[in-house]
Amino acid sequence: MITPQPNQDQNQAPGEIARRVMRGVDRAALATSMRPDQPDVGAPYASLVLVALDHDGTPLLLISTLADHTRNIAADPRVSLLFDGTTGIDEPLTGPRVSVQGRAIRTDDPRHRARFVARHPGAAMYADFGDFAFWRVEVSRAHLVAGFGRIHWIDGRDLLLDMTGAEALAAAERDIVAHMNDDHADAIQLYATRLLGRSGEGWRMTGLDPEGLDLRRAGEVARLPFDRRVTDAESARAELVRLAKRAREQTPA
Repeated sequence: MITPQPNQDQNQAPGEIARRVMRGVDRAALATSMRPDQPDVGAPYASLVLVALDHDGTPLLLISTLADHTRNIAADPRVSLLFDGTTGIDEPLTGPRVSVQGRAIRTDDPRHRARFVARHPGAAMYADFGDFAFWRVEVSRAHLVAGFGRIHWIDGRDLLLDMTGAEALAAAERDIVAHMNDDHADAIQLYATRLLGRSGEGWRMTGLDPEGLDLRRAGEVARLPFDRRVTDAESARAELVRLAKRAREQTPA
């Protein structure tokens, strides 16, 4: 669910708005084309997949080679992913959604594995099975619908976040997340309940990038944007401390 944050996107570029929608969900509809050995070759085939995002916003998938969508990708790597940010909105067509187009490319990058499994802890049970593999979607362009009359086509270069100067943050992410979960679980709980209006105990951090941090509690995910870009462990620490202070000063709902 995307927690409404009024006026948050008024001054943001379409690419920024689209990334916020994508980072706020943990699943997407994957569209592929039926492969030549099927009677309906070329027909669109849609399926539900779990998704994580790389630090720059590149979609990451973990899919089985036995699945029809993976077999379709082997024949034609062109795919589309629909990220639905309308959960909880009374009139869904007034809410945001993003369709991403690109090519699915298999990846063995350990960082992609780590980021996906952190986002989806249950995937650790099958991530190393021989018939599963990680894929990244090389984005060509995206289509953003941010509400009635707010529709944009976005070039892939404008959708993805420029990570120049933030390489140190990506390298430090695992240690930062582990430290927060082990030593500052109270702050994480406040991020979720006071800053994002979520309920329940046991929220944990699953990742962070220059634009914000990702939280999870059982089957629920949440996204907390930063007010300023962070690029390394020190700037991330300063922003996390600032957010915790703001949460503690905020009156509980």
